[in-house]
Amino acid sequence: MKKFIALLFALTLLAAACGSSADEPAAVDEDTTTTTEAAMEEEDSMEEDDAMEEDSMEESSHCDAVKTAGQLTVATGDPVFPPWMLDDDPASGQGFESAVVYAVAGELGLDVAWVRTTFDQGVAPGAKDYDFNVQQFSITDARDEVVDFSSPYYVAKQAIIATDPSKFEGVTSVADLKALQLGAGIATTSLDYIETVIEPDSAASVFDDNVAAKAAFDAGQIDGLVLDLPTAYFVSAVEIDTAFIVGVLPEISADADALGFVFEEGSALVPCINDALANLTDNGTLGDLETQYLNQAGDIPVLEG
Repeated sequence: MKKFIALLFALTLLAAACGSSADEPAAVDEDTTTTTEAAMEEEDSMEEDDAMEEDSMEESSHCDAVKTAGQLTVATGDPVFPPWMLDDDPASGQGFESAVVYAVAGELGLDVAWVRTTFDQGVAPGAKDYDFNVQQFSITDARDEVVDFSSPYYVAKQAIIATDPSKFEGVTSVADLKALQLGAGIATTSLDYIETVIEPDSAASVFDDNVAAKAAFDAGQIDGLVLDLPTAYFVSAVEIDTAFIVGVLPEISADADALGFVFEEGSALVPCINDALANLTDNGTLGDLETQYLNQAGDIPVLEG
């Protein structure tokens, strides 16, 4: 009997112990929890890295659209002139446009190689064997139909220079220029300005390039030569002793003479170059280069419209 009671008591204790174990919450494995959280964080980090890599690849794909790996192949005029480029040497990095090109290349980590073209070849339709062309190309709707442009890197104004003060005595407005013989380079916005805004009584004299235009001007074959303001300043201050700036021509619309790099139509490189130009604008580089090379004209009158 005693043995039976003892056995019954032992079974009762065993049942109580088993019930207590089932009701209590399971113990937390801290090592397992830590490992799981770390794995989740690592997965999130990998997803962020993948997203950044996709963005980087997308940007890189634009910048990889250069004609030659590792370099920008840039076309410019033959010859080139101050203040845009100095000593007919675009590779010097001196002069506004040369300095801007090297600043863009620096943003992209690329070298620069130069080739030469005429002005009108630069805005002609068709494939190009260079990445872009730079020689004071104004962004116009007509040109944009056959080539692509970057964002503007400079907004120029037009000016007129002369050597004979007597012919410009009393000239204060665009209307006062109509009776004069004026000239400009072919396919330039300077020529467009003469023909569509000034509308002189005599047809404008048209020259193959600025070299020919300045030679004719210096020889007295035309009364006035229309150029962008920085070039007009340099010609009158340095190249032709007798030349002077009659005045700055009034703008026909805001940013009418915005200058941009010229690409073959459909170039995938344009977004990459625009990003570089935006960075150079934001960090003040473009403004500094403009001050260094272009903002030297002083107080020049603006002719009335």
